[in-house]
Amino acid sequence: QVQLVESGGGLVQPGGSLRLSCVASGSIFSIDAMAWFRQAPGKERELVAGITRGGTTNYADSVKGRFTISRDNAKNTVYLQMNSLKPEDTAVYYCNAGHYYWSDYVRGSWGQGTQVTVSS
Repeated sequence: QVQLVESGGGLVQPGGSLRLSCVASGSIFSIDAMAWFRQAPGKERELVAGITRGGTTNYADSVKGRFTISRDNAKNTVYLQMNSLKPEDTAVYYCNAGHYYWSDYVRGSWGQGTQVTVSS
């Protein structure tokens, strides 16, 4: 089994930045793609950004140009750099270890989530 632990969330003002980290442990040899999801109260959990093992990235339209996903395979870590944060970015952010089937991300193991709150 793969265990994922997120960190880096917090309270920031609109226009601010945060960098989330997700460290994988356990059966790390089985990890292919990784992704960040988020879920706001009353809303569905949505894909924010995904990254293949080779580094190809995909972003939700709502975060394009503001967020950057990256990974360090040697450190078994995936990052989400979030810039120009907006109140609508407020959500619990979850790390996921899965894979891409063609252009579709298939969800796998979940982290516990980290709260991101954007408010003045």
